[in-house]
Amino acid sequence: QVQLVETGGGLVQAGDSLRLSCAASGRTNGYVMGWFRQAPGKERDFVAAISRNGYITNYADSVKGRFTISRDNAKNTVYQQMNSLKPEDTAVYYCATDTGNSVTIRVSPYSYDYWGQGTQVTVSS
Repeated sequence: QVQLVETGGGLVQAGDSLRLSCAASGRTNGYVMGWFRQAPGKERDFVAAISRNGYITNYADSVKGRFTISRDNAKNTVYQQMNSLKPEDTAVYYCATDTGNSVTIRVSPYSYDYWGQGTQVTVSS
């Protein structure tokens, strides 16, 4: 069983940076890890994901070039560096684990099995 806890959210100004962390209590280095976000009244959307070995990544078009996902196997932790933040980035950010057998990185939230409780990111203009 995998338990995930997100930290690092907060209130920042447009153009600032934040780094989110997702700490796992169980083994996650053998699985794809993803970040999703959900704004008030909207669906939960894909943000970024990283492959089992940590060398392949995938990003939503809205964050490409600004966000970077990475993982540290020794610490059993996945990170998301967020630069040049915009007000439209405001949302609750969730970390998730895909334990399936897919040979590709999946972007649907329904493909992910374990979820953290989320961390709030608010960007003022």
